[in-house]
Amino acid sequence: MTLPFLSPVSSREITETDIHPLTELLARGLGYPSGYFLQVFERLTHHKTPAGFPKYGYAMMSGDLIVGAILLIFTTIETEVGTSVRCHVTSWYVLPEYRSYGALFFSKALKWKDVTYLNISARPPTLPFLKVQGFSKYSEGQFLAIPAVNFSSGKERAKVVGAEIVPSAHFETFERDLLLDHARYGCVSLWCMTSQRAYPFVFRPHLFRGFIPGAQLMYCRDVDDFVRYARPIGLFLARRGILVVRVDSNGPIPKLVGRYFAGMGPRYYRGGRHPRLGDLAYTQAAMCALPRRKGPDPL
Repeated sequence: MTLPFLSPVSSREITETDIHPLTELLARGLGYPSGYFLQVFERLTHHKTPAGFPKYGYAMMSGDLIVGAILLIFTTIETEVGTSVRCHVTSWYVLPEYRSYGALFFSKALKWKDVTYLNISARPPTLPFLKVQGFSKYSEGQFLAIPAVNFSSGKERAKVVGAEIVPSAHFETFERDLLLDHARYGCVSLWCMTSQRAYPFVFRPHLFRGFIPGAQLMYCRDVDDFVRYARPIGLFLARRGILVVRVDSNGPIPKLVGRYFAGMGPRYYRGGRHPRLGDLAYTQAAMCALPRRKGPDPL
């Protein structure tokens, strides 16, 4: 598809033959090691992309030269009441001399009306651009919890086990598949089992400030479930060296020990269904551990 008024510039779907040049382009443009993007492409290659959607995203072309790219992670999201399609709009970069074409290039990635688009790592310079593209903020900040000391957790007895265990209580099959997928990605996937059901949780380990051992909550059925079972989950994580858990939030979380930071790690969406807090499954952040960039690492 040729972009209007730009005869030498076009866009097309990324193919496997583009992976090597794109890892170099994105590494130079975004400041992460090329090996990180090789891992991203490897994960996307094996990801179950819904039929009819791009496997990797789009490349901007000037003749035969790749001058920009945007990675898209399309996923079928299952719930107990049905399915929908979600797209994580992630790593994107355009060479400086072609940035005037960026808005038209970007808009092609947002053409599906029934898809929920997520942007969970927008840098400050891109925020005006996101607003123009119709994105709205759905998570204002982050709550930093210390779950192991959450003595006010509910009194209901709960047992925490790894994702490889088949729960003896009720669980959803798609949630077990999700836990096992994310365990393969390097996340900590676990079940919190009660006599009634098994609750799934996924955490991505991360060193906050470069030295504080913690993790981001990537998936749960409901943030209230994390609050209810914070202490047994926290003790399970502490035995694996994880002391602090970051949770997407729009304010302080009652009954959870920790502190809310407004403006930290905001999340944005466009179209489709309003995203719920506590679900970053199958995003790039969940599928690949983010390496450090040059400069300070935000908490």
